[in-house]
Amino acid sequence: MGGQACVFYGAAQVSRDVDFLLLADESNFKKLLLALDELKARRIAVPPFDPDVLARGHAVHFRCAEGAAAGLRIDLMTKLRDLPAFGELWERRTVIGDEEGHEFHLLSVPDLVKAKKTQRAKDWPVIEALVSIHYRENSENPNPGWLEFWMGEARSPELLVELVGRFPLEARRMLAVRPLLALAVAGDFPLLRAALDAEVREEQEKDRIYWEPLKREMEDFRRAERGGEYPKSEITPKAAR
Repeated sequence: MGGQACVFYGAAQVSRDVDFLLLADESNFKKLLLALDELKARRIAVPPFDPDVLARGHAVHFRCAEGAAAGLRIDLMTKLRDLPAFGELWERRTVIGDEEGHEFHLLSVPDLVKAKKTQRAKDWPVIEALVSIHYRENSENPNPGWLEFWMGEARSPELLVELVGRFPLEARRMLAVRPLLALAVAGDFPLLRAALDAEVREEQEKDRIYWEPLKREMEDFRRAERGGEYPKSEITPKAAR
């Protein structure tokens, strides 16, 4: 659901960790803990590994120490801002296989774009790349859902102008959803770039507001951990049970 998924889609060249979105299910958590034990993964930061904590939107962070995975960081979540529950995301996921028969289940490109709308400046060029790559790969045979996605999420002024030129009827229908498309229709690149920048700032503020109470809770976790109220960092998943 993070940088590694972007690598698979061709929108990033490297990612130093792996982010997983998990089904919040007791049997699934048991399997997860077994896998983390096999990887000799230790929790490296607050919050604690707790399904209730994950359900509130926190991520739990681990560092692996086994074999080829040694040093790899794994971040786990069960809830993403402004995205539906796991089951719906799973139904529209992308599945990629390799020559050895392994399967990799990725957030769909539209869902990944929403997940990358964060406060971090580095995520926004990745969003632009994800949408542009998806358009290039599917532009010859677009369906209505893809047209809505491209016009609703494209971040390149040049791509937006191309889209509204190719699909004027769909662009008019999308104006109520994304008013800046009118600037693309007019070919006003300076104002279009300014409007795109304003969109970024608006989404970053939404993300800040979402995380603000979770950040305060993180401070509570740190104080509790220092006070020994739950097992300290660098515990094994087995001990986290």
